[in-house]
Amino acid sequence: MSDPFLKPSRRALMRGTAAFAAAGAIGSPLVLREARAQAAFNWKRFSGTTIDVLLVKNPRSEMFQAAEKEFTELTGIKVSSEQVPEQQQRQKAVIEFASGKPSFDVSGISLHVQKRMAAKGKWFEDLNPYIKDASLTSPDFAFEDFGAGPVAYARQADGALDTLPFFVDYWMVYYNKELFDAKGVAFPKTMEEMFTAAQKLHDPAKGVAGFVSRGLKNANVPVWSCLMLGQGMEATSAAGKLQTDTPEAIWAADLYRKLNKETGPVGSVGFNWNECQTTFMQGRAAMWLDGIGFATPLEDPSKSRIVGKVGYGVTPPGPKAHHAGMFGDGIGISRGSQKKQAAWLYIQHMTNKAQQLAMLKAGAGAPARSSAYLDTATIQASKFGKQYFDCLLASAKIARAALPQIVPVTEFRDVFGVALTNMIGGSDVAAELKKATEAFAPVLAKSEQG
Repeated sequence: MSDPFLKPSRRALMRGTAAFAAAGAIGSPLVLREARAQAAFNWKRFSGTTIDVLLVKNPRSEMFQAAEKEFTELTGIKVSSEQVPEQQQRQKAVIEFASGKPSFDVSGISLHVQKRMAAKGKWFEDLNPYIKDASLTSPDFAFEDFGAGPVAYARQADGALDTLPFFVDYWMVYYNKELFDAKGVAFPKTMEEMFTAAQKLHDPAKGVAGFVSRGLKNANVPVWSCLMLGQGMEATSAAGKLQTDTPEAIWAADLYRKLNKETGPVGSVGFNWNECQTTFMQGRAAMWLDGIGFATPLEDPSKSRIVGKVGYGVTPPGPKAHHAGMFGDGIGISRGSQKKQAAWLYIQHMTNKAQQLAMLKAGAGAPARSSAYLDTATIQASKFGKQYFDCLLASAKIARAALPQIVPVTEFRDVFGVALTNMIGGSDVAAELKKATEAFAPVLAKSEQG
């Protein structure tokens, strides 16, 4: 993945923009200027329209909803939006898109889960023509400001850009500095040291777990796959073959088992990210492996008991490689919408430079726009401190997709999620992975034929 998160000089930024433009005419400033000369842009063009938006419940969606009033004042377009918990939102999207008549005009999706599914099902409009249309795209939108890495992550194999990337998530280790200092424990330098550190920090008598991560089936798979990146491999090979019962996969799964079974909180098999977040910010876990985009409430005194005590650490290296798992979100226009143009104005506003910078300031994750990282004054004034941004930028340099880019990602997570949950319960690691691999292999093969 290209690194869009460095802080280049003005000259370097111009070179990067030129290079990106060369990769495709859609990003060319010349093409955009010529198109804009042909028609006038008007934010009020669809005033009186109401659009429906389906969002995943998370800090980014809260920011979108907070910006709705400003958007309505700017455009006259009313927004009816809904935040739905991640798993339910994905199910709702699949069902409604399959009907051909979704109840929403705009939807956010997880690129790491739904990208190929969306392409196969023709869920979204191709945004390329909208970006080219000067009557629909504001001169201030500056599509060329989106990093090449996030755009490539969102773009489909046929060149269609059916969602606009607005968020890239890197997995890292949140840690409680106070708990570490009290026990004289240093931040782990390797994945194996994560476990030994967690053992030293684990203190059930005081209600403190050494480590917390997702244990809930399906949601737990990214934890395992991020650990597998430490072996320099992903769940599928470059040829699309499963690598889920190899010695490397077994090593990662065994580490997952040990961390959660021996140093995790009681009941962690039912934990998704929100339960992990709550546990960590109440001071009941010393470490939490998850996405950097979940930092927002940790530094909020009204929600967190550990404000000012949070450490942000890059995922430690494994035996063979050092990578930070990469995930991302996109937002697109439902192909079945009758209000596509108004929906495009909404997407533009919610992904503009100000909104992307606000995401960074709030600690809600890594924006897809490069300009956000050039605002050094804002970064220096952020409540998250230098370590947060150092972690984000360092993670970007070693980022690697953590989940296989296949159509049946949800089924993959379901099958292997059960295996991981069983391991926490005491089942044999190698046997569980062998059984899950055998069960999923025909599902993958069928999807590749279709």
